[in-house]
Amino acid sequence: MSARLGRRGAARRWATGVAVLAAAAGVLSAANPAGADAQRHGPDRTVDVQLLSFNDLHGNLEPPQGSSGTVTETQPDGTTKAVPAGGAEYLATALRQARKGHAYSVTAAAGDMIGASPLMSGLFHDEPTIEALNKLDLDVTSVGNHEFDEGRAELTRVQNGGCHPKEGCYEKGRTFRGADFPYLAANVTDEKTGKPILQPYTVWRHKGVKVGFIGVTLEGTPDVVTAEGVKGLKFHDEVETINKYAKELQRKGVKSIVALIHEGGLPASAAYNDDCDNGGAGKGISGPIVDIAEHVTPKVDALVTGHTHQAYACTIPDPSGTPRTVTSAASFGRLYTDTTLTYDRRTNDIVRTTVKGAHAANHVVDRDRPKAADMTSLIGRWNKLATPVASKPVGYVSGDINGRGASTYESPLGDVITDSQLEALAPDGKGGAQIALMNPGGIRSDLAYKASGGEGDGVVTYGEAFTVQPFTNMMNVVDLTGAQLITALQQQVSGSNEASPRILQVSRGLTYTLDLTKSGKDRVITGTVKLNGEPIDPAKTYRVAMNEFLAGGGDGFSAFKDGKNKLVGASDLEALTAYLGAHSSASAPLDPPKADRITIVK
Repeated sequence: MSARLGRRGAARRWATGVAVLAAAAGVLSAANPAGADAQRHGPDRTVDVQLLSFNDLHGNLEPPQGSSGTVTETQPDGTTKAVPAGGAEYLATALRQARKGHAYSVTAAAGDMIGASPLMSGLFHDEPTIEALNKLDLDVTSVGNHEFDEGRAELTRVQNGGCHPKEGCYEKGRTFRGADFPYLAANVTDEKTGKPILQPYTVWRHKGVKVGFIGVTLEGTPDVVTAEGVKGLKFHDEVETINKYAKELQRKGVKSIVALIHEGGLPASAAYNDDCDNGGAGKGISGPIVDIAEHVTPKVDALVTGHTHQAYACTIPDPSGTPRTVTSAASFGRLYTDTTLTYDRRTNDIVRTTVKGAHAANHVVDRDRPKAADMTSLIGRWNKLATPVASKPVGYVSGDINGRGASTYESPLGDVITDSQLEALAPDGKGGAQIALMNPGGIRSDLAYKASGGEGDGVVTYGEAFTVQPFTNMMNVVDLTGAQLITALQQQVSGSNEASPRILQVSRGLTYTLDLTKSGKDRVITGTVKLNGEPIDPAKTYRVAMNEFLAGGGDGFSAFKDGKNKLVGASDLEALTAYLGAHSSASAPLDPPKADRITIVK
C-alpha cells in the first residue's frame, strides 16, 4: 500500500492489476434492470459512487494562457462566452469541494497527464506534475500517447520514482518518489514478451463496494509519437482489449467496470454545458469514440475519454442498445466531470437505468474559488528553480498570435513557426531549405499579448515559447520531389486523415487551394500548389524542412519517410526563439500574420 493510500485510510484500497476508472454520465447502470427491484429491498440496497474525472492535463499546473485558458459556456439566452479556467491551485480546491458529503468518491483520469507540458513541468521531466497529481488524490489514470514522448523507461520511472538517469535529482535531499496512483496500459505490450508494460486494470474498493478500471490509449499512438518513444512496444485495438479484460474482471467477481480510454470524440457544440444528447443518445457527438463505445461490451458501465481535448457528457448506446455514459473534460485542467454511479450491493453491479437524480456533468475550474495552499507552495517551489530560464525575454508581439486557439486550418502562429524554421534552415550548410512544414498538433498554445507574469504585456518569454513548442524536436531538411510533396499535402485529407484532416502549416511562398466541397485527396487542387508563384514541378527536387516527428511519417504523412539526403539542424524551439529575437523588439513588436497562404473553399 502506498503512503498516500495509507493516509486516506486502510478501508480504501486498490487490488493490484485492475483497471482505470471511466466516467459515467447521465444514465445509471449495467444491462441489469435492477432499479425498481433495488428500491423494494430498502434504502441500503444501493449506494451512490461519485466518479470525478479529467483528462489531458499536459502538465498545466499554472493557469494556461490565451485561448487555452478559457472554456466556452452557453448562457441562458443562448449566447456563449469565454470563461477563464484552469490551474492546479483551483483544480485541487474544486475536487476537494466536490468530494465533500460523498461517502464513496473516486478520482480518475484518461491519459496525457504529462508530456507537451509548459516549461515549469517540462523542464523537470514532469516531476512537478506527478507531485501535483499525488496531492490531488488522483486514484488512477490510463496512459495517453504523450506518456510515451520520452519512451518506456521514462514512463516506468514516472510510475515507480527515482531521479532522472541523466540529470539526476533536481533538489538537494529530495528523491522523486513517482506516482502514488497506478498508470494503466492494457493495450500496450512488450513486442517480445507480449505482456502489458504496466498494469492493465485495477480495482477500487471501499466499504464493500468494488469498481474495476481498465485503461487504454489509442491504438494509433505510434502514429502520433516519435518512433524512439514507442520502440519495442505494440499497441492493440482498444475494443478488443477492453472486452478481454472486462471478462477477466467479471471472472474475478468485479461486475462494476469503468473504462479509461485515451481516445475521444467531437461534440456538435464547443460549449462544455451543451446538451450532448439533444435529439437522442449519441446524436450530439462524432469521431473515433463513437465506434469504440458502440462495440465495447455492455459489461463496461461507463467510459471516461480524452485525446481530442473536447468537453462532453453524452450517452451512446452499447452493443445491447442500452445508453451508456461517455464523458470528456476538455484539457489542461479547465474542467472536471462529476458522474454518479449507482451501485447495487446485491448484484455488485452499476444500475444503468434512467433513474431520476443520476447524472454526469462537466464543471468549470473557475478562478473565483480559493487557491489550494499546498498547490501554491508546490508551484512556487518548482518555479523558483525554473524562473532563471523561463523568465528570459525572447521576443515581442503586438497582439495575440493564435496557434492552438485559432479557429482556422491555417493559424497565424503556424505561419510564424514555419517561417522561423525556413529562416533557420535556408542557408547553405544548414540545409538549403526552400519550404518548411509543421504539424498542427505540435503547436501546443498561443503567443498571448497579456503578460503571464511580471514581464509586461507583449513580452514573449522563453517559458511561453517553450509552451508553444515543448517537444524540442530536432529539425530535418530532406529532398522531396514535387510529386512527393503533393502526395504529402494530399495525405492531410485522405487515408487516416480523411475523417479528421490534419492541415500542415506552411512557410511563406508556398500557396495552394483546399476545396472542402470535394472528398479525399481531391480536396487538394494540385494545379494551385505553387512556390513563390511558380507551379510545383512534379519531377523537380525541393529541399523541405520539417521536425523529426513529421520526417518519420508521423500523423499519417508516410510520404515524408521517402525523403533523401537528410540534414539534421537546430531544434524547433531554437528556430522559433531565434526568429522572434531577429524580427521583434520592444519598439517594433511582431504583428500577427494574416494566415492567407492556404485558400479554403467550403
